[in-house]
Amino acid sequence: MILAGADGAPAFSYVEDERYGLPCADLVEVMGPEAADAITAKLPGWAVAGPLDLGEALVARGARVMRHAHEMTCELRTAPPAETGAPDGFRFMPCDRSPEEVFAAWRAAYPAGHPDHRNMDDAAALRDVLAPLLEGKVTGEILPCSVLAVDRDDAVDRDDVVVGDAVGGGVVVGGVVVGGAVVTLFHDRPWVVEVFRHPARTPSGLGARMLAAVRDRAAADGWERLGLVVSEGNPARGVYERLGFTLVGSSMTVVIPSRST
Repeated sequence: MILAGADGAPAFSYVEDERYGLPCADLVEVMGPEAADAITAKLPGWAVAGPLDLGEALVARGARVMRHAHEMTCELRTAPPAETGAPDGFRFMPCDRSPEEVFAAWRAAYPAGHPDHRNMDDAAALRDVLAPLLEGKVTGEILPCSVLAVDRDDAVDRDDVVVGDAVGGGVVVGGVVVGGAVVTLFHDRPWVVEVFRHPARTPSGLGARMLAAVRDRAAADGWERLGLVVSEGNPARGVYERLGFTLVGSSMTVVIPSRST
């Protein structure tokens, strides 16, 4: 999609999507000097994801920052060796559990103050963020190279299993999910959309092992490179760099104020 500025000349292009429950202009490319003004005028209430300098220009016009992120890519054929096995007491499984089973570990991985914390209640986070992601409705289908980390108990009584919109008791068979590295097919390429672990139930280093396992499985499936985005201020960036991911570019996602604001 291409939109013009006030002078009628092309101002910017974008791919229409949805993000944070809002219509989203994704992969924005600036085509002329009036891009920021045209976006502000023509996309009120939209999320807009594009280059860092565009995001800063939109913030100067009243937009609200949702995420400042850095895109990284790993060339799988030349990636450095790394430990890919699960630590003692844990195992790696396919990413085929329900969102309810994954939720507790995913939610605990992003506490208040974390760059990727979702400032919403648990029911909304499950319903509007995690469930659509695992159902392939956000960034594409889940690829087989994804992994979930579970403990080795075959049946565990839980007091924080999410059922529907509530948190309640239950029994999880096959081990409790304590972490995951989820890869989706995003714009025809494998994309790591989540790397998370429950900080109180897992050892440090589990995230690196999961991502290394995903990286090697993606290579075995025939992919040449693996991409991800890491938020500004997230210390996991250092882990990604050690595993062979290099910076490709930076971007900013902002929400354009509505005309009634």
